[in-house]
Amino acid sequence: MKIIRGKREPAEAESADGLAGGTVSRRGVLGGLGGLATLPVLYRVGSTTPALAAPATRPGSVASGSVPSAADDLVRGVERRYNAPLLTPGTRVVLPAGIKAVPVQDYYRHPHLASAESTWPRLAATDGTMVDASAVPERGAATRIAMLCGFTEGWYELIHAGGRADRVTWDARRFPFLWFYGEFGGTNEAPYRDRFYTLALQPFSGNPYSGNTPAK
Repeated sequence: MKIIRGKREPAEAESADGLAGGTVSRRGVLGGLGGLATLPVLYRVGSTTPALAAPATRPGSVASGSVPSAADDLVRGVERRYNAPLLTPGTRVVLPAGIKAVPVQDYYRHPHLASAESTWPRLAATDGTMVDASAVPERGAATRIAMLCGFTEGWYELIHAGGRADRVTWDARRFPFLWFYGEFGGTNEAPYRDRFYTLALQPFSGNPYSGNTPAK
């Protein structure tokens, strides 16, 4: 693949103080309204600089490649969020070969993993349809949320419709999971109300949903 213009940015771990990265407990990530399910709000979807893939702020620093200090701890790499107008239908997400995707279901109420995985780029969207998750869809498409795994090399590329290419790399031995969140204006629930068109990607040292079960 020829990249005419690009950026290569290491997705190092960062402090959890600003919800950017760092070491957090599994309970902290999954703890209801304060947990991972609210990241789209806490990460300020609709940035004042929406044309850029915005790394979160760095109020403190955790060295790149940090590992959990306990079994229930997770280390989060830097989240990169892409918004309109840079993010458009036709933007492509490129990953290494052999990546598996497990959808996260009931994300806004009781997030948990689906029972079946698929091979990237096939992914079950929140409305149950199977989609090509490597292609950013038109506005109004169903949300796509998943944990991706199987990384022997830690990298992804966004190939934008305008020709720009953004490449992000990380140490897959330390961060073998990638959180994939695409909200494309198809969610009617507050506070979204069809307003957001965004794609977020973030490496994780473990799967924060692995201990969750469906709500009864």
